[in-house]
Amino acid sequence: MHLQIELTDEQAKLLDAKARELGLQPDRLARAWLVDLLTQPDEQFERVVEQVVKKNRDLYERLS
Repeated sequence: MHLQIELTDEQAKLLDAKARELGLQPDRLARAWLVDLLTQPDEQFERVVEQVVKKNRDLYERLS
């Protein structure tokens, strides 16, 4: 997939500076950030799932 995003001048400067600091091209840094964001688990969702499982543990054990 090819993705194009629009950044303000200030955002572009920040991205360029951070990329230089890390020795990367700005597009590679942006891609790495996006991949990292998409692959991180949603902590709030996982907490809710854990609460539901704990709440219904007895029911699940009886059904299994």
